[in-house]
Amino acid sequence: MPSIQATVAAAEGLHARPASLFVQEAARQPVKVTVGRPGSAPVDARSLLAVMTLGARHGETLELSAEGDEALAALHTLAALLAADPVH
Repeated sequence: MPSIQATVAAAEGLHARPASLFVQEAARQPVKVTVGRPGSAPVDARSLLAVMTLGARHGETLELSAEGDEALAALHTLAALLAADPVH
């Protein structure tokens, strides 16, 4: 299963608006993506409640994983979103 790491760039971390934008983009992907802290149990990236429960802060590194034909493209799309501050 491919996985990549990405740093949360949003100043307020993955809370409220940034988390919502991330979840919406994850739901648009053709494969299921999970997200979590490296070494910890991942959560479904399409679940707003699960993503917000991570409590990911600005500058924190998260691991994204997916499986399927378009997994790498989905991971790179979501990692780019995390690496940019989507609110600003």
